[in-house]
Order: sequence, then structure tokens, then C-alpha cells
Amino acid sequence: MSDLRWNKAFALEQAAEDEELLQELIVIFKDSSASDLANLQQSIEKGDAAMARAHSHSIKGAAASLGMDGIRELTELMESDCREGSLTVSVELLPQLEKLLMQLQQL
Repeated sequence: MSDLRWNKAFALEQAAEDEELLQELIVIFKDSSASDLANLQQSIEKGDAAMARAHSHSIKGAAASLGMDGIRELTELMESDCREGSLTVSVELLPQLEKLLMQLQQL
């Protein structure tokens, strides 16, 4: 899971050192990221950079709060490109994001 680059110590700190709470937050992120990924894919297929930016931003924020640096970095790049009205980076990075989100599902 090296691609995921999960900083578990940071995530645990964000969860007030509560392992049970951290696991609940991860479950929530798993569910929300699956939905956001599906919406991101649809936005890209439709050529809607504004919606793609919104969905990549959503994934980025949750990943950042849980110390999932690999996901955060990819979605940050995607969001930035979408902000410029482009989907080039999102199209290029989508397979990598899918891979990382599959790794997340295995936590």
C-alpha cells in the first residue's frame, strides 16, 4: 500500500487518538469516495470540468483529513487542472486514482 502513502499517525491524531472513531471515519471515506469517483468519472465523460473539480475536491478534502497523501496529491492535481477548465490531467490520472481508491477499500 505504498502508493496510498497513508500517514496513520496523522489520521489517528485527527481522530483524537480514538482507533474506533478512525475506523468509522475510514468507512465513511470509503463510501463517499466510491460515490465521488463514480460522479467524477461521469463528469469527465460529459466534459464537465466544473463538476469534475467539485468531485475531485471532495475526495481531496477527505483524503487530506485522513492523511492519505497519495490520494490527496492526485486529486489536488486534478482539481487544479479542472479549475483551468481542462480535463487533461483528470483523464490521465483517473486510472491511478481508481487504483489508490481500491487500495483504500482494503484498509
